[in-house]
Amino acid sequence: MDFLQEIERLKQTALAELRGAPDLAALEQARVNYLGSHGRFTALMKQLGSLPKEQKPSAGKTINAVKIALEAALAERRGELELQTALPSEPTDFTLPGRRRPLGKLHPLTQVTEDIIRCFRKIGFAVADGPEVEDEYHCFDALNTPAGHPARDAQDTFYLQNSESRIPNAESGSQLSTLNSQPFLLRTHTSSVQIRVMEKQQPPVRIIVPGRVYRRDNADATHNPTFQQVEGLYVDRDVTVDDLKGTVEFVFKELMGPETRIRFRPHYFSYTEPSFEIDFSSSLTRKMGKEWLEIAGCGMVHPQVFENVGYDPEVWTGWAFGFGIERIAMIRYGINDIRLFYENNLRFLRQF
Repeated sequence: MDFLQEIERLKQTALAELRGAPDLAALEQARVNYLGSHGRFTALMKQLGSLPKEQKPSAGKTINAVKIALEAALAERRGELELQTALPSEPTDFTLPGRRRPLGKLHPLTQVTEDIIRCFRKIGFAVADGPEVEDEYHCFDALNTPAGHPARDAQDTFYLQNSESRIPNAESGSQLSTLNSQPFLLRTHTSSVQIRVMEKQQPPVRIIVPGRVYRRDNADATHNPTFQQVEGLYVDRDVTVDDLKGTVEFVFKELMGPETRIRFRPHYFSYTEPSFEIDFSSSLTRKMGKEWLEIAGCGMVHPQVFENVGYDPEVWTGWAFGFGIERIAMIRYGINDIRLFYENNLRFLRQF
């Protein structure tokens, strides 16, 4: 049997074994037997050098064609076997209904926060943000809250033990190491962001500041040591209490319905003068058995606060107000326990 005949016979045997391999393991064994470094076809290729010179061109051409045919058969059978392996072991009824992926929903507090932001954006307010870890100056001193004020007591505020704390940079988001003898704390209100904004820009200022705040309250139906708050600040020339009342009335009618009524009661806050508590009345309060319900605090920005940030109180006036987002959500949805927002119970959260 001459060399070309031997190649053809080996080709037919190899093709039959490759195409008839029952599984991937058998196919791999067939590959090794014929195309491996010590395989039969590889050994035959090594004999090419011993052929007469005139037979080498045709023999080489035939060997290359056979090698291509064997590799093609190997690839085709491997694809067939891999597809068979991927198929389900049992018949599948593709007419059966599929599994629906559950759709996520925004947390009710997030929904209320976004509604509040939309209300303020309608009248030209921008959203500001700042660090939750604050220093005493921005949280208290700059807001005209004296050292002996009850809000600064350790029984009401979460102070950090290490005074050389790392606070986030509100502009870049990076962590800055602050070597300061002043103790740091978890902010008790978002008013500190108002101070930071006024320090960085001249009036007019028209911002709202939603965010998480912290106070040392025992958790019960109406209190939580962590809660959400939104504050508003408007500073410009000739800003009056009428501007404050008009804005408050617009916002709460947007949030609570057009029949909502608002009233102001005199109050005291260290960073506003005059100061007011805001009550509102609507069908929601009447469902709770109350005609009026306290909802927010507000007032005209104290002149000392303007001086602390470098504003001339003889030129600029402004107002500020703030309220708890949980309070709005509880009234809107008829929820009687603030702790439900933080228990992560999906049966509760899926209602909103």
